[in-house]
Amino acid sequence: MTDAISSILSQIRAHEMRTGAARADVAPSNAIDVGGAGKAGAAPGFAQTLSNTIDKVSATQANAGALQHAFELGDPRADLARVMVAMQQSQVAFRATVEVRNRLVQAYQDVMNMPI
Repeated sequence: MTDAISSILSQIRAHEMRTGAARADVAPSNAIDVGGAGKAGAAPGFAQTLSNTIDKVSATQANAGALQHAFELGDPRADLARVMVAMQQSQVAFRATVEVRNRLVQAYQDVMNMPI
């Protein structure tokens, strides 16, 4: 499981590096866009990225469930190998999401416990 998390984190870092050069002319990510006047082509923020990731995990789980159901009904297109791979993919995606959640909660608790 640690290898999967490390792989996801390295993919996130690589994505940040690729988009970092493209966003050189965009306002810093900590800038607050009060009026909603940000650029239409601006990169999505953290909340949007997290929401998209959760949606993808949900879609992966739904796909695995649909394949499992099709296999149980005897659909010849849903062979056991595809079902097992889809279920493992959804399990890894869910575990990675839970790990990210745990780290966010821990970071929040660390910030809240900081002395002023």
